[in-house]
Amino acid sequence: MYIYIKYMVSLRCKMVVKQELLKLGLHCANVDLGTIEVSENIDEAQRELLGKNLKKYGLELLDNKRNIIIEKIKALIIEMIHYSDEIPKIKHSDYISEKLGYNYTYLANTFSEVKGTTIQQFIIVNKIERVKELLLYDEFNLTEISYRLDYSSVAHLSNQFKKVTGLSPSFFKKLKDKRFKNLEDL
Repeated sequence: MYIYIKYMVSLRCKMVVKQELLKLGLHCANVDLGTIEVSENIDEAQRELLGKNLKKYGLELLDNKRNIIIEKIKALIIEMIHYSDEIPKIKHSDYISEKLGYNYTYLANTFSEVKGTTIQQFIIVNKIERVKELLLYDEFNLTEISYRLDYSSVAHLSNQFKKVTGLSPSFFKKLKDKRFKNLEDL
């Protein structure tokens, strides 16, 4: 049996969900971002208690088919951008459609109607968040980051970064360095 959970976007969320299922005597066959496969059938009382317990952690059980699809799209994008070494080199639309088994037009329209933004915009925002993360950790230079996140060039990444954040990547990095220097002065 599959259970779909909203806001389940990190490894910590997976651990919380596993713990809550174990408290109810349920066992996970598989746990992915936003989706859990439970070995047993869940009765309504268990489902209600699970929902109540997960709410304490900011997580929600999903029942609506459209919301489930949205969460699957979001989880797939987050996993693709934040938890894989490289973004797949195929078009995002093909990747998402193939992974979820739906026509991309249907997925894109559903996502836009429910979220008020496009899948592409969601991808861009997540890519920029990943760029910020990589810049802060100082593990890769901008050229390496642009390659890892499948940008056509450093200029393309820089333009998109500035459009989303209002800052250039180098200025963002300088702010980080300046902030850490100020903390050292304390």
